[in-house]
Amino acid sequence: MSMHRILAALALASAGMLAFLPPASARDCQPQVRDGWVRLGPAGMPMMAGFGRIENSCATPVTITGASSPAFGSAELHETRIVDGVNRMRHLPELRIAPDAVAVLKPGGMHLMLMQPHAPLKAGSRVVVSFRLADGGELLGEFEVRKPDAL
Repeated sequence: MSMHRILAALALASAGMLAFLPPASARDCQPQVRDGWVRLGPAGMPMMAGFGRIENSCATPVTITGASSPAFGSAELHETRIVDGVNRMRHLPELRIAPDAVAVLKPGGMHLMLMQPHAPLKAGSRVVVSFRLADGGELLGEFEVRKPDAL
């Protein structure tokens, strides 16, 4: 078989494979963190809570398996639920967000627990939170630090 025929066969095979790939915009689709904020706690408080929206406008679901932040020793997704008339908080090992859906992190519901701040935070400052995705990717979000009375 001549080199030209081999190259032509490879070109046709490659073109055929491209037909099975989703468009670049779908492959490159990334959820977005919006309206992120952290409630500033009393001075010396070893934990704070983070809130906001995680929007998945992609055609496939996304699963968050953890969180971290350079500003804190530990970051976890938590959920508050009323169980037998009592508010109970539990760690969420993962958060699945369906296509074209939004996960809302809010007081009294799902939220970030941000523990052991590495330095004192001030209202108006910003912290970065990295969410680990089940597919090995990462989603970065910026969260504004706010005083409780500024909410």
